Parts: sequence; structure tokens; C-alpha cells
Amino acid sequence: MKPHRLLAALLPALILGLHGCGKRAEAPSPAASATAPAHVFSDEIRTRQQLVQVALAHEPADLILRGATVLNVVTREWLPAQDIVIKGSRIAWVGPQGGWPGTATETVDASGEWAVPGFGESHKHIESTYLTPEYEAALVIPHGNTWTVEDSHEISNVIGEHNVDFWLRAERAGSPLKIFPSIGSATPPTVYEHGGGYYGYREMSAFMEADQRVISLGEVMDWPAVNDPNNGAHQRIWEMIQATVDHDGVVEGHGGGLVKAEEINAFAAAGLSSDHEARLPQEAFDKLRRGVFIESRVDLTRVLIPLLLKENLQDWSNVSVTTDDRDVLATQQLGSMDYNIRTAIEAGLAPEIAYQLGSYNTARHFHIEHLVGSIAPGRYADVVLLSDPKTVAISRVYANGKLAGKGKDYQLPIPKIDYPDWALQTIKLGREIDAADFRIDAPAGRKDVNVALMEPFWFAPDFITDTLPVQADGSVVADPARGIIKVALVDRYHGTGAVSKMFWRNVGPKTPGAALASSQSHDMHNIWVAGNDDAAMALAVNTIAGMHGGWALVSEGKVVAKVQLDIGGLMTARPVNEVAGDMERLHQAADAMDWINNPGLPDRMRFAFLTASPWKWQLVAPYDGNPGGFVNVVTGETHAVIW
Repeated sequence: MKPHRLLAALLPALILGLHGCGKRAEAPSPAASATAPAHVFSDEIRTRQQLVQVALAHEPADLILRGATVLNVVTREWLPAQDIVIKGSRIAWVGPQGGWPGTATETVDASGEWAVPGFGESHKHIESTYLTPEYEAALVIPHGNTWTVEDSHEISNVIGEHNVDFWLRAERAGSPLKIFPSIGSATPPTVYEHGGGYYGYREMSAFMEADQRVISLGEVMDWPAVNDPNNGAHQRIWEMIQATVDHDGVVEGHGGGLVKAEEINAFAAAGLSSDHEARLPQEAFDKLRRGVFIESRVDLTRVLIPLLLKENLQDWSNVSVTTDDRDVLATQQLGSMDYNIRTAIEAGLAPEIAYQLGSYNTARHFHIEHLVGSIAPGRYADVVLLSDPKTVAISRVYANGKLAGKGKDYQLPIPKIDYPDWALQTIKLGREIDAADFRIDAPAGRKDVNVALMEPFWFAPDFITDTLPVQADGSVVADPARGIIKVALVDRYHGTGAVSKMFWRNVGPKTPGAALASSQSHDMHNIWVAGNDDAAMALAVNTIAGMHGGWALVSEGKVVAKVQLDIGGLMTARPVNEVAGDMERLHQAADAMDWINNPGLPDRMRFAFLTASPWKWQLVAPYDGNPGGFVNVVTGETHAVIW
């Protein structure tokens, strides 16, 4: 049926519907409308009303960035000699130099420079930098990063209901780094872990209703719970997915280990829209072909870009570059999003496409392109000025219309935020940890025992086994000479200080009386400790508890380095150089020690306790029914650590 005939057929029903059972609908009288209170517009609408007047030159602007060559990421073209007219924190007008007829308080000469949109992270854990958001801004904005989609399942497992409140505090206090919280789906990561938060349908809905900045459900990591209706977490994870869909949010994915066609298809069919865990270029391309938005970390970018160029990819809109995890010291040394974009260009990608991968593509994926991701009217005035776009050589960074970065230096004041106790008092051991907590006793009468062994990033379906001798006192101890140490997790949430422990290989200190511990233990963030001496392990854990979180390194029975992370046990509200200096001293102290397999600090250990795909057997904090804490997080099978 043609459109006009369809309308004619529907017209009687439409008329009846409008009139409702023959009763004529009455419009409000002019008098009634005049007496009704006027609607109060939101800050966003008032801002846009003002931008209209500035664009029309009916009101003055605050700033003009004059004469730059601007990258239009929508049309992928460089436009020479452009003016960017700014009012407050937003862009009001973009066009040829001198074309806007209005006046501005300040004009800055940007001729000879290239202007690109402020960079945005598609997947990042700010917690991994060790800095709170206001100090994160000082770290990353000089590198061009003006907004971040924060996958918050690190802090969510610590502070639970306060998640969104935490992430928006800094911006509300004046920090120019815009954070879009992506609510942590891994809260808790598995049914075998219990920490400071629990999220289901009700909690996810409340977060999305609380603030429009909440745009998505963070990486759905528990693939067994998604695909297996009999999994204990199946109900909770699908509740969160539904709550996100019900509120028009984006569901983020975590496809680690999913490489078969049926797995990728199932992943996409579940509505998991993205993946940052692809490790092989063909894997990423297979996922891209099935509609998955690829969030490419640096290691993947180096090999993925050449493949996509070889395959003659025409539409790059479903690809981004991102950081995921990078601490403050590494960011100082390597860079932030500028490093990611530079890596894409060095891998062969045209600069104008690489800048799309670092801004506009991510904004579109999360449906926030009306706010960020391009140099266009109505968007935040986030402009990165470059002296050389091919090398991502940044000269100045404007964030929210203010000069925020010049060279390597941050230009704006850092707001003072008084974090509440729920963010500060999160290490709840309930007691002092003792060397005896780490003792492993053999069954009576044994000269040696079988031991279950693990090592960092062990993805195999079965754990490793070996034998260790029984000491004269009946205990089983580490054997650093054979590359075997003791590893433990200490419950920091429930006031019991419960400890699970076992033996690991190919990691840890060989120096006598040594241990390394941290309250950064993705993703539950109980305290982990690796060592060759029970007393040293206890000292390291108690040192962390005394700092309310952080890192502690013990050598020959003494604390030789520590880093305080007193916000959630994950971050600290201290200046960038101070925290980076603490980390540098930690690395230097570790470099002076002897280590199994790899020299220096094994900082990968903070990721070694992940319970997400493709991990299988893992050590978690003790829980009901499993006081040893050694569990297959896919099947729920438990096993003794010695037998």
C-alpha cells in the first residue's frame, strides 16, 4: 500500500483515537496557559539557548581560537584557517577565519597549528593510575585526554552504592576531566567472591536514573554466567543487562578467550557491544565483522592496524584505541591517549583516521557525540592543538574552554576534595595479621606432599601439580631456589582477616625474608601477598592496613618501600609527581632484590587474580564452603592446595 493510501486507511482510527470515544478533546485555554507556572529549564538547555545567541553574534563570546587547521572528524577532512568560537565551556561557532561577526573577550592565535578534538578513553580504569580523578586530570589532560569512559568495577567492589557519587565529585568541584561512569558489572566478579558491593537490576537502574553521565554497563566479564542458565550468577548479570537496555544504555563486553565463531556470535547476540580483550588481530577482525566495537589497547593496535589496512577496511567507525590499565609512572613515561593514537599512526593508519579512533568513534559508540568527540557547535570546548599531527606533538590543550595543558604541564588549579569515610576507611581486617596466618601444615606423618601450583596468567583448564618436602615442624614452605613461593589473599572487607594461601611458581622474591603485597588485586581487591617468609608476608599486609591501602615491599625482614593508596585502597589524592616518585622508589627497591624468573617488581601480580574469562582455577578469599579459597571459577569445583 502506498503511503497516502495507508494514511487514508488509518485516518478514521486516528480521528477516533484523538477524540476518544466520541468526546472531543479540548485544548487548554490561553488564560489557563498564562496562569500555569513556566517550566524551569535545565542547565544543559540554558547553555544551549545561550550558544544559539552567541552563534548568531547576538551575544559576545569568551574566547576565539584563531586560524588553526581543524580536523573535522565527521567528514574526515582538514580545514585550514578556521576559527573556533567558545562561550563558557562549549563551542558556539566553527568556520573560516574572520567569518564570525561577533566579539570575544579573548582571541588566541592558533595559526600554524593543527586542532583536533579532545581525546576520549573508550575503556579505562582510572583506579589503575593510582590517582583520584582530580589528580588524574592533571596527569592526562596535558596528553590530550579530556574525557574518559570509566569502567568502574574496581572501586565498585569497594564502595558499592557510592560508585557514581565518587566519580562525579571531582568534576562537580571544578575538575575539567569529564568522566562518564560505566557501572561495574563485575560487582562481585563471581559468586565465589564477596566484597563491598552488589549490583543487580535495582542497583543498575538507580545508577542510570541518578545522573545522565552514567551511560553504560561496564565490561561484562563473567561469560560463564552469561551463557549458562545454571550458573549461580546468571540471574544477576542478566538483570544488569536488562536494566541497562531498559534505560537506553550501552552494554560493554569482555571477550577474553572467546575466539571460536560460535562464541563470538553468542557474545554479540547477548548484546555485548564491545571488546577490549582481543589479543590477536584476526580475532579482533572476526569480532568487528560481527558488529562488535573494538577497543584496541596498544599491544593489539600494533598488529591490528596492518591487518585492517591489508583487508582494505573502509569504515573505521567501529574501532577505537584505548588504555585500559596504566599506572601513573608508566603514563608519565609513555603518555596517555596520545601514546595510543601515536601507536596507531606508527602502525600505518592515516592520522585523520587515528584521531577518529581516539575521539569521535568512542563518542558515537556511547551516544555522547552531542557532548564530546568533535570540534563542533554545542560540544565541550575540548581542543588539542598540535605542532605536528603525524607525531601527535601537543603544544596546548583546552578543556571546557580553558587552557588546561601547555607542553607537559597542567595549567589549572586542582580542587581540594574531602573524601568521606566510605572512601577512606575501606581496609577492614579486624585484627593484626600474624605469620601463623600463612602457615601451611602437612597431614600428619608425611615426608612430602602434593601441591597445587599456579602462576600469573595461567589459563589452562587444569592447575599445575608438584611435590614439596615437609619440614621438621610439620609445615610446608616455599622453595625459591626451585622458583616456588607462597601466595595469599587476605579478606579486607568483613573484619575477619580471613586468609587463603597456596604455592605459585615462576614469580616472586628470592631475597631472604622477602614479600610483596598490594591492595590492588583486580577485581575484588582483597590484599594479595607473595613471599618466601611468613613473617615478611604478615609485615607487608599489616603495613598496607596501616596505610589504608597501597603497596608494601619487604626485604630481609624490613619494609624497604611502600606506596600509600588510601582512597578505596586503590587510589590517592596526592600530586602526580609525588605518587610517581613513590612508585619509582618501589621499583628501585625491587631492582635491588633478587627475583624468580623476572628481575624487579612483578607488578603484573595485581592482575593475576582476575576471575574473568579465560581464567579457570584461581585463588580467592575464603568463603562459605571453601575455606581454602582455591576454586575453578567456571565450574565452581574446589580443590585442596596440598594433599
